[in-house]
Amino acid sequence: MRHLALTALPLALIACSADDAVGQNSAASAAKPFRTSVIADFDAPWAMTFLPDGRMLVTEKAGEMILFDPKNGTKIPVAGIPPVDSAGQGALMDVVPAPDFARSGTVYFSFSEAGQGGKGVALATGVFNQASDGTTKLDGVKVIFRASPYVDGNGHYSGRIAFSPDGKHLFFTNGERQKFDPAQDPKSTLGKVLRLNLDGTPAAGNPLAAKGFHPAVWSYGHRNLLGIAFDKDGRLWEQEMGPKGGDEVNLIRPGLNYGYPLASNGSHYDGRDIPDHKAGDGFEAPKVWWNPVISPAGLVYYSGDLFPQWKDSLFIGGLSSEALVRVKLEGEKASKADQWDMGARIREVEQGPDGALWLLEDGGQGSQGRLLKLTPAV
Repeated sequence: MRHLALTALPLALIACSADDAVGQNSAASAAKPFRTSVIADFDAPWAMTFLPDGRMLVTEKAGEMILFDPKNGTKIPVAGIPPVDSAGQGALMDVVPAPDFARSGTVYFSFSEAGQGGKGVALATGVFNQASDGTTKLDGVKVIFRASPYVDGNGHYSGRIAFSPDGKHLFFTNGERQKFDPAQDPKSTLGKVLRLNLDGTPAAGNPLAAKGFHPAVWSYGHRNLLGIAFDKDGRLWEQEMGPKGGDEVNLIRPGLNYGYPLASNGSHYDGRDIPDHKAGDGFEAPKVWWNPVISPAGLVYYSGDLFPQWKDSLFIGGLSSEALVRVKLEGEKASKADQWDMGARIREVEQGPDGALWLLEDGGQGSQGRLLKLTPAV
């Protein structure tokens, strides 16, 4: 998740830390320094983004995109979404307005689908169009990139989207689809951060193409990448679910290998050990990791004024931890700061136009699927 400055719109268990990582779990903060307001309820929501006029696009797991107005609670379905294979962890996933949305109306979104060879995550675009009678659709929807290869199974699609600060490139996450080895396979996009042109083609100058990698690959050795965001200085941060232990926040640098499944501060679910990250192993270690896990979902870099004490922080939603997690950044360093119990699985975190924090509950395993707004406690 990322916060975009837009203009007007017409209408997880034995682990040890690497040298530069923080591995201990911080104590949950007792008192919440924010007030939580329930704004709406959705059906298993997955992601959200703000449009320039303050309305939001919200995606739901089963394949629905909703235009939502937080001022009056109006929900309008957005037509034109391709068929979504929502089995397991499949969903209509991320949604982000294009950098030139005010002019073009273009929206980027990701979703899981069935195709040749199995299933995978796709990246698509469409043009936002709302008619005078209020009906809303995406026109000219087209898939501009598909993960490769498509495989069987229903997990670890990832599908997060972020635009580079200059608006010229798009970063897209492909999970390793619970297949382990593709994360290290140079020909596969699975288990990778990708850097694309805005039309979905691999960007020129990607660091591994000359070494025989798929030309879109920016970094590799990842597991299930469910959050990606740029900070104020243009650094790219990513969070991903570890295996049994070892959830991670990574500083993404071009061409580096982040280790999975050859190195992780967690273990396989069947009990087999994975070597921990250690200095000199050839892999880039996480800046922060968790054990027990938080099951991270959603990531936003906070730059707002409503919570000035939290500027230059990452906020992460926690699924199994049912938490909102704050990570403090200091240049290239990151450290755990706060973890608040939210009493529900948090799927998505976003920064609103006024600097408020917005959360989406997951809607699964007893979680209702509400949209929450956090403002400073009075």
